[in-house]
Amino acid sequence: MRFIIEILLTGLAFFIGAKLVPGVNIDGFGNAIIASVLIALANATIGFILRLLTFPINFLTLGLVSFIITVLMILLVDNMMTSFNTSGFIAAAFLAIVVALIKAVFSAVAGEKD
Repeated sequence: MRFIIEILLTGLAFFIGAKLVPGVNIDGFGNAIIASVLIALANATIGFILRLLTFPINFLTLGLVSFIITVLMILLVDNMMTSFNTSGFIAAAFLAIVVALIKAVFSAVAGEKD
């Protein structure tokens, strides 16, 4: 049950983020859920491999490379879906920041349950 709620909240975060960030369009809440699941899958597979390969650079830049990889995964999903569009790297970067902040607020409100 917690997994389904997490997926729905992440989709909501992407939907709200798309409304707040200029240059990002998502055609509905259902498509936001699909986009968030695809981004999570891309981060878990391709992003993981890229993070392993770029670990020394990531260590030196204090995690900036991981953020760039996340933005690249957003752009990858943008190219895969017609109902999710970003206007470029800067819009995808702002979307990643806004989604991370919204998810942090959701986590703070919900609290940690064991």
